[in-house]
Amino acid sequence: MNVDLDLLRQYNQSLPRYTSYPTAPHFGEAVGRETFRAEVWRANTAAPQAPLSLYLHLPFCRQLCYYCGCHMKVTHDPARIAKYLRYLKREIDLLAPMLSSDRPVTQVHWGGGTPTLLSPEQIRELGGHLRDRFRMAPDAEMSIEADPRGLTEDHIAAAREIGTNRLSLGVQSFDPTVQEAINRVQPERLTRTAVQWARDHGIESVNLDLVYGLPHQTPDTMADTLGGVVDLAPDRIALYSYAHVPSVLEHQRLIPEEALPAPTERLRLFKQALERLTTTAGYRFIGLDHFAKPDDELALAQDNGTLRRNFQGYSTRAGADVYAFGLSGIHQLSGLYAQNTKNLPTYYDQIDQDELTVYRGYRPTQEDRLRRHVIMRLMCNAEVQKGAVEARFNVDFDAHFSAALDRLRPLEQDGLVALGPDAITVRPPGRLLVRNVAAAFDAYLHDAAPDAQPAYSESV
Repeated sequence: MNVDLDLLRQYNQSLPRYTSYPTAPHFGEAVGRETFRAEVWRANTAAPQAPLSLYLHLPFCRQLCYYCGCHMKVTHDPARIAKYLRYLKREIDLLAPMLSSDRPVTQVHWGGGTPTLLSPEQIRELGGHLRDRFRMAPDAEMSIEADPRGLTEDHIAAAREIGTNRLSLGVQSFDPTVQEAINRVQPERLTRTAVQWARDHGIESVNLDLVYGLPHQTPDTMADTLGGVVDLAPDRIALYSYAHVPSVLEHQRLIPEEALPAPTERLRLFKQALERLTTTAGYRFIGLDHFAKPDDELALAQDNGTLRRNFQGYSTRAGADVYAFGLSGIHQLSGLYAQNTKNLPTYYDQIDQDELTVYRGYRPTQEDRLRRHVIMRLMCNAEVQKGAVEARFNVDFDAHFSAALDRLRPLEQDGLVALGPDAITVRPPGRLLVRNVAAAFDAYLHDAAPDAQPAYSESV
């Protein structure tokens, strides 16, 4: 895939990642526990056999990585982890009876934090608890995020025993100087060993996370990292852009700004990685920051039009409501977004009162649903068929979205999109800037005053 740096520079701006629409900054406390309960009842009554997707948030890490933007807490106290696990299981026990037992779980994702900070026995315990409370589909996808540092083969064995078939390993960079600057020293051999354990225990898919734009990162260090990653032949690769926002994340002040690549160099690192992965290594660019082998489930789902997005990124499990357990987790139901509290003492207090921990959310309007549909089709399939939208939502596409189409005309002139009479198609160069294309349909982005806009990461 060829990359035009001039176009990337021209269109690179702060935009949502569109894991939801409206996006999380628009959530409010008008949606609370009672609203959530009512929507759970409605959703289960309306579709008592619809599939479920479960998300478990394990927030603890052994140490703080300076680049990190996740909701996490540092601990070295096994008792603190054990307490959280007890409450997480109690939260599951509160919500599971509200869901129809006929609803199959087709996807489970363990995120964090570092889920593998749990001991192997705790992984078995939590996995068994899920299976006791929910009906797992025979082909359910279960993925777990892991840190090669501190990982043991028994962790992998335990994960496989409970049904894990996808493993995601954080790499970021193999360069020691970069690793020291971000406080994540992780010798390459640890990653290689973890990948081998996963293969040995029959885990079907391995993903490696990389980050570009890190301190002291250069074309040479990026080339070395890419060479090591390609040699490991993971099934998927995520290539994230480092967002340096020390005004929001105070710990990022520990990264010396003078060590960060200049904006142009940062884009060159992205171009270098993209071309190596797609042209030389043969990976398919799925979109945004995801790559997969051509025969991977993500690529196949994109081909057949069933690829979806949720707060965990791209998903192959279409039509599943997402129920989230743990601190800060976000539920995604067809008619509601709802987020759990981010405050750990509050989380414990509410569960002690046999209460769910939802503290804010958003109920999409019909207009939101319409725009969400268009945005997600562009983000996932790089195309939206006007006739299908008109039939589903009873609108005249061109009339309803006249302002959005006007916003897209400069992108059309630059070869990023094709505005046809029947469809909007994202051209290959535009797929690198698909957030810009989707943003044309974001009413909240364009209706708000510039000084009232939430802070988003850059589109490249």
